[in-house]
Amino acid sequence: NKVCVCVFSVRGSDGTSLLSGPPHCEQHSTFQRDPLRSRWFTFSRDGTLFGWCNGLQRLNVSVVKSSDGSLVSTFDLPKTTLMDFSPLNNILVTWQPYSNTIANKLHMQKVSDFALSPGGQPSKVAVYVPGSKGAPSFVRLYQYPVLGGPTAALANKSFFKADRVSLQWNKKASAVLVTASTEVDKTGASYYGEQTLHYIAVNGETALVQLSKNGPIYDVAWSPYSAEFCVVYGFMPAKATIFNLKCDPVFDFGTGPRNAAYYSPQGHILVLAGFGNLRGQMEVWDVKKYKQVSKPQAPDATHFSWCPDGEHVVTATCSPRLRVCNGYKIWHYTGSVLHKWDVADGSELWEVLWQPFPEGIFTERTVKYQAAPSELGSTQAAPTQAYRPPALRHLPATPSAKLHEEEPPQSMRPGVSGEKSLSKTALKNQRKREAKKAAKQESKSEPEPPSDLTPVTNSQSELTSGDPETDKKIKNLKKKLKAIEELKDQQASGKVLQKNQVMPCVNPPTVQCTVAFRPHADSL
Repeated sequence: NKVCVCVFSVRGSDGTSLLSGPPHCEQHSTFQRDPLRSRWFTFSRDGTLFGWCNGLQRLNVSVVKSSDGSLVSTFDLPKTTLMDFSPLNNILVTWQPYSNTIANKLHMQKVSDFALSPGGQPSKVAVYVPGSKGAPSFVRLYQYPVLGGPTAALANKSFFKADRVSLQWNKKASAVLVTASTEVDKTGASYYGEQTLHYIAVNGETALVQLSKNGPIYDVAWSPYSAEFCVVYGFMPAKATIFNLKCDPVFDFGTGPRNAAYYSPQGHILVLAGFGNLRGQMEVWDVKKYKQVSKPQAPDATHFSWCPDGEHVVTATCSPRLRVCNGYKIWHYTGSVLHKWDVADGSELWEVLWQPFPEGIFTERTVKYQAAPSELGSTQAAPTQAYRPPALRHLPATPSAKLHEEEPPQSMRPGVSGEKSLSKTALKNQRKREAKKAAKQESKSEPEPPSDLTPVTNSQSELTSGDPETDKKIKNLKKKLKAIEELKDQQASGKVLQKNQVMPCVNPPTVQCTVAFRPHADSL
């Protein structure tokens, strides 16, 4: 790796400043903090330039070099609220009321959303047209400038149940993930409507991504390699699964309090996090080994982003999402807090931003599992315990029923280690063999009735008490005992039972019945 120091920009009510960071974070030695409140700031694509617009009564646009803070240019542009650099870093675009000449146009009725592909030429665009009058919605992919004609579309995917969509291109611009959402879930299962996930590739391949748990789709993240993607979905505790380009599951992370996924710039580390209405728990995973690295916690965080070096992240609490406890922390991915800054009373933090770098400057490093040294320590999430009333706290702890069914990660489940290395066909054949073997063992475990015994008729084997209500209770009790014996046989043959089939009842029902049999007259 080249010896490069990332620059970290901060924008808030106290002005705009730059920091040189990590692991040692301090004010930029040559950049003078601008005390005026800025409306927007941004870096050029290669990170060499930094621009912002500021002012109270009149807005000015300034551009400096990120390396030494030297002024490149200023522009007297009132009403500027947004700005960005061109991909070649030689043009600055500012947004304000404007008119431009149309260069090309895509003629399609009722287009309600679109997304341009990242990267260089040729550029591609995905467009979404909502369905109407019983017709399905659809997304089509085009390559600029071929936007007209019946054969112009690279791919097309139609689907129902879509009031709005989210379009996400991968880094190579070879495929798009479409998250389709409805405002209302007609089944009544969710207050937030219903979501489905669709895959569309520029080569024409399309698929519906099959998710193994019902509920909303919280986040979808492409790997920087563009060869896989992670989905966080399902009613809480949510599941997280990595899928390949055939939309087959590669690894299942189980369930947990999470609603977001973030790949490192090099794609070797994945962070699953629970922000917003969750407690800010983060799970850091080594993607190649599918092994958890750390489990830090950042309560009240409203922002998360990776440093370009793939070693550090920042979490921040920003206004207006939260107007109290504003500040940010810079972490090492092993869970150590390297730098912390809280705003003064009466001030607000609005935005934090890493300086970008050209691809290849920071290469992938070996993942470490030991926490990086830090004076601020780490904030590993403490294990939560079930609430116990004060009257029971002096008694020994007993196992309690959980509110939700929790699933461990795929690598920690008994009997499934190494499944991620098998192909889909091999897994299918292996499961068939296991089911056949279990059925064979189950048939062997059933005892055969002795051949020398005389069959007993129902009239001889079933004794009655004379009371129909008591006879009914005896019959139900025998039926339950028979079901228990069948479950025991299935468990002995290797079949995995459900949790409610093996857990003992907390308060087992007590059945008391007194049966009195009247001796037959012939037996006296």
